[in-house]
Amino acid sequence: MARQLDEQIAGRFPVGQRLRVLDVGMGQGTQALRLARLGHQVTGVEQDATMIAAAREALAGEPDGIRERVRLVQGDGRDTGVHFLPGSFDVVLCHGVLMYVEEPDPLVAGLARVLAPGGLLSLLVRNGDALAVRPGLSGDWAGALAAFDTTAYRNRLGLEVRADRLSALTATLAGIGAPLHAWYGVRVFTDTAADDARIPDDLETLLAAEERAGRTDPYRGIAALLHLCGVRG
Repeated sequence: MARQLDEQIAGRFPVGQRLRVLDVGMGQGTQALRLARLGHQVTGVEQDATMIAAAREALAGEPDGIRERVRLVQGDGRDTGVHFLPGSFDVVLCHGVLMYVEEPDPLVAGLARVLAPGGLLSLLVRNGDALAVRPGLSGDWAGALAAFDTTAYRNRLGLEVRADRLSALTATLAGIGAPLHAWYGVRVFTDTAADDARIPDDLETLLAAEERAGRTDPYRGIAALLHLCGVRG
């Protein structure tokens, strides 16, 4: 996904431009720190106290120049209008968040509002059109049949969450003035791997195969996750 994001940034902004980035639901700050290391000014928003503590610990180990480019805010991603002015950011990330939000449209609209004209909105969501793939490949036939008719599922943490269909999110993005510009699949081949699976020796080959599948039909359509990129009009 990082490669996909970098591709979209490189295609939209001049080389070397220092971007204003907002990462909503940043978790431990993996993407926030990566983008700060590339020279961008990053604001990370995270509600979970454990996660934001981990992000602060990771940030503390960075050189002064990188620490100065990162601002961490503990808060709910649905409150972007409280913390930030309209048009404050060139890039807004919201990765792995919408599945925990019962009504995602207000959150996505709020993210679009803080984007500057021409800005990039990057969403990572559970693919509601492919929920039957994981149970089907694991031999859970009843689970596979049930998954065809729902966008609800139980994740690996045991939580009841929700997925998004590409058509619905495409309509949402168009309606908030940040129409879909590009989309990718994420975890096409590796979704059924165990959480504690050993990193393979041919990791780069695996990543190359995943990256190719994530931009190629029909493979990207059955990915576990969808990476959608909208552009603010």
